[in-house]
Amino acid sequence: MQLSIQVVVFVISFVMALIAGPILIPALTRLKFGQTVRDDGPATHLKKTGTPNIGGLIFLIPILLLSVYFCRVYPNMIPMSIATIGFGLIGFIDDFIKVKKKRKDGLYPKQKTVGLLLVAAVFAIYTAYFTDLGVDITIPFLGIINEKWFYIIFVIFVLYSITNAVNITDGLDGLAAGTTIIVMVFFTLIAMTNREWEYSMVFSSFVAGGCLGFLTFNIHPAKVFMGDTGSLALGGAVGTLAIMMKMPFIILLVGAIYVAEILSVAIQVISFKTRGKRIFKMAPLHHHFELSGWKETKVVYTFWFVTFVLCSIGIVFYKG
Repeated sequence: MQLSIQVVVFVISFVMALIAGPILIPALTRLKFGQTVRDDGPATHLKKTGTPNIGGLIFLIPILLLSVYFCRVYPNMIPMSIATIGFGLIGFIDDFIKVKKKRKDGLYPKQKTVGLLLVAAVFAIYTAYFTDLGVDITIPFLGIINEKWFYIIFVIFVLYSITNAVNITDGLDGLAAGTTIIVMVFFTLIAMTNREWEYSMVFSSFVAGGCLGFLTFNIHPAKVFMGDTGSLALGGAVGTLAIMMKMPFIILLVGAIYVAEILSVAIQVISFKTRGKRIFKMAPLHHHFELSGWKETKVVYTFWFVTFVLCSIGIVFYKG
């Protein structure tokens, strides 16, 4: 029974994204919602200037519609949906400013940070006070902490970190979308082992389906980019699933590509500011490999493969 639900919602979301793509991409082109490529990135990316942005709407529309439908059946899906769409809204505002005001950084850092923290706080408070999830957090080597104040702070930190990590990962055609599909399949398979997680199984299934539909337009050479609209939403989906399923630290394994990407930026900045030297040829990590001579597609497929292997290990680890 679970498998049929999983497959049905995956296919529905996939088809909805396939339908949305040909409608939204020309519309984004007419509205001149084109990507502005940063001049401090790899020179090979300059040819991508003008490619329609804000394409995350292609999978956010199926996620929104299916969430509205299934939240009636699964109340615990409500905070996950609110957070995912909320992060996507912050990303949309950021993308809109980049495109319309020609400001490459979109929202100012403080504005973006406040927005992300606000959405994360809403999710944390909602799950702490209005669900039967519980506020227990198992910290490796420390044990279980069962305090609402700690739970709220911890959840906000996790969501803020993972949304930024996925956002940074979205730098090559198909990288963030493909990686996230694999992570969503991992959550789907794990959720199938516990009847209480059926809402997570359904949610991860239609997120995966929407991403796959989007990927058909985003695979190299990309016809559309997801923008912060999509990457922040996907970060929210990954983070909320890990929290709702009581396995936030699993992100360090199955989402190791996200972690490596954001750590590469932090290491690069710290090294340059303290020693005046760069560790990587360019950060995030995917640009380092590009400047090392790897083709964009090789970087993407390698990162996908690494994620697949790590998710497979995660499944074995969980079942063990």
